[in-house]
Amino acid sequence: MLLVADVGNTNTKIGVFDGRRLLVSWRLTSRREQTADEYGIFIETLLRTRGIHASDIHGIALSNVVPPVQQTLERMFEEYFGQSPLNVEPGVNVPLPLAVDNPREVGPDRVVDSYAAAMIYGAPLIVIDLGTATTFHCVNDRGEFVGGAIAPGIITSVDSLITRAARLFRVELVRPKTAIGRNTVTNIQSGVIYGYAGLIDGLVDRMRAEMGGSPKVIATGGLVGLITDVARSIQHVDEHLRLQGLRLIYEAAYPGDHVTSP
Repeated sequence: MLLVADVGNTNTKIGVFDGRRLLVSWRLTSRREQTADEYGIFIETLLRTRGIHASDIHGIALSNVVPPVQQTLERMFEEYFGQSPLNVEPGVNVPLPLAVDNPREVGPDRVVDSYAAAMIYGAPLIVIDLGTATTFHCVNDRGEFVGGAIAPGIITSVDSLITRAARLFRVELVRPKTAIGRNTVTNIQSGVIYGYAGLIDGLVDRMRAEMGGSPKVIATGGLVGLITDVARSIQHVDEHLRLQGLRLIYEAAYPGDHVTSP
């Protein structure tokens, strides 16, 4: 079996593949202060709830955008699983050309998303990842990552708004019936939900014009459910795109490895 781990600023997602089939996945809160033992015991416990043991894991792929926890995670995998993970690093072990000014600046999360989408849906394409940040990844018709855009994430923006505006308060983020809000709650809901839908649609329109053709638009990330039905430009929603990308990258690095054979 293959264990994949995607460590983000807000959430950590863990999945286990048996061949190409995703057996189970968990979305957890990222905690930078955890020790290697805390990570190891917690992940082992999660696996046991599904009848999976550390000895069943014969490969590990890791994507991490939180550098301070990298050594802790590597030590945990070595101590609790007896192996080193395949670390996703742009331009090093990912078969995705990075046609940008500085490939080393591209986050591993963006690389994994882009590679997965290109393999699953075919290029050209635009991936939108709704998480701590709202990021756009563009892959041209030659299968090259050519850049994108980074905007504040939905929750990140709401947190900033509530913190800085004394008379505003946190509300449930659901789609309001109308764009014109009639009270503070629906005003905030409209600004956030319809506002972000407009941001997404507007950027996608501009990117499509610059890329030419008709790139597919795939949305993913922990907050994708808030926007899916509102943003007209989104064509596909793939909740597990990042995990599938880690599997595909592992397959490319270790072709024929039995942990990912069908």
